[in-house]
Amino acid sequence: MRDYVTFILNNEVQTVSGLAGDTTLLAWLRRTRRLTGSKEGCAEGDCGACTVVFARLDAGGSVVWRPVNACILFLGMLEGASITTIEGLSDGAGGLHPCQQAMVDFHASQCGFCTPGFVMSLFAAWCNGDGLEAEAIDDTLAGNLCRCTGYRPIVDAGLSLVRGDLPASELARRQTEAELMAKIAHSDTVRLVDDRAESNVAFVTPTTADEFTDFYSDNPNATIVSGATDVGLWVTKQQRHLPVMLWTGRVDCFKKATETDGHIRIGPAVTHQQVLSGLAARWPDFGETMRRFGSLQVRSSGTVCGNIANGSPIGDLPPMLIALSAEVELTAGPKMRRLALEAFFLDYGVQDRQKGEFVSAILLPLAQVTHFRCYKISKRFDQDISAVMAAFNITVANDMITTARVAFGGMAATPKRARHVETALEGAHFTEASFRAAAAHMIDDFKPISDMRASGAYRLQVARNLVVKYGLDLTGAGSVRLAGRSGLSLAGARGM
Repeated sequence: MRDYVTFILNNEVQTVSGLAGDTTLLAWLRRTRRLTGSKEGCAEGDCGACTVVFARLDAGGSVVWRPVNACILFLGMLEGASITTIEGLSDGAGGLHPCQQAMVDFHASQCGFCTPGFVMSLFAAWCNGDGLEAEAIDDTLAGNLCRCTGYRPIVDAGLSLVRGDLPASELARRQTEAELMAKIAHSDTVRLVDDRAESNVAFVTPTTADEFTDFYSDNPNATIVSGATDVGLWVTKQQRHLPVMLWTGRVDCFKKATETDGHIRIGPAVTHQQVLSGLAARWPDFGETMRRFGSLQVRSSGTVCGNIANGSPIGDLPPMLIALSAEVELTAGPKMRRLALEAFFLDYGVQDRQKGEFVSAILLPLAQVTHFRCYKISKRFDQDISAVMAAFNITVANDMITTARVAFGGMAATPKRARHVETALEGAHFTEASFRAAAAHMIDDFKPISDMRASGAYRLQVARNLVVKYGLDLTGAGSVRLAGRSGLSLAGARGM
């Protein structure tokens, strides 16, 4: 076990030690390296002003670039990776990078505070060769906020980058980046900690599943970190002291989503963006909802298992997974168990997870599904928390509804199935009237609370309406989709 982290910063190898494990990349960039182009706006991964580009080699040895929020990315998560900041885009002779020049050419910067983040989001898409097209550019930029409201010229700048050959300086930069990442690839565990600090925090990065499992069994009070899109806020916003953090991101088998035994098995370190294209191809509504899940920066870091393990009652993933009969796999030492996902959530912030047990996989059945639909109700289309999230999945035979799974988020202390609604649907005729009748049973399933996002009465009415909307969608009684488009954008959806 070594006590330092090795990574690439703007194509230079960095070796960092003696820092507390909860040090964020943004704090280190600005305070230690004095690279102040990356801005701190929200410190919670929403505004995108701190966006940098994070690159790793995929299983085939190719480089994949991702925009990430530096404000909630812990330094220990950089082991073996390459980070490019706004300062690293110059061609070496003082000239602007094409992504920067496009912003100048289209007068796309006003006050300038958000501009570095926008440039880096464009740079990631430019590197991947995906996400700058007219149908994708809005999704690419959804995680960057401009308070000066200059979106049109920024979009135009992005669209202009679809054309053109790569300059020689960029080809050389990419070659150097790949060579350096291959050179610093190590397989030993890292433990980053500042032992001199009064409140030291250790960040531990095992490289094998057995090592990870054994460490957590011996240290069950450690905080497991995957994408840090939630845990990062515990540090930056809640000022929590987390003495030991254990990262999933260096275990190779944790980073895989595989088809096995009739299931899609999603490992603990698989990001939302990594599985987006595959899930969207199988279940289009899943992909359409995931496009509105956080932002590209959040999806590039956040993981499916991490989202489930933290169990938000207003999360968008659990209702969809529950409707698809997903299971959760839990591991503690040599023991492993599986349970239906809906049974995992016990109460607000409480899951059926025993001491030393972690979410080792989410299992999605590969059974053919034809009537799966999802509906996210929020005040904004992009990057907003749901007031109500609903997912439906029924089977139909001989014009009769034979089975029904209906799950909601935002309606109770946990993601929850609408059992009375399901009972009303099962055995009913496959008609609009059956869905309207079932909607009346929503009051038997939920008594939602009022909060800043919606009143309880609003939530209940919306939930009833969504049951009807689902019926109208399936029975062809009318076109009732209010948002979305037939050509789902999967910008940057290539696996990491």
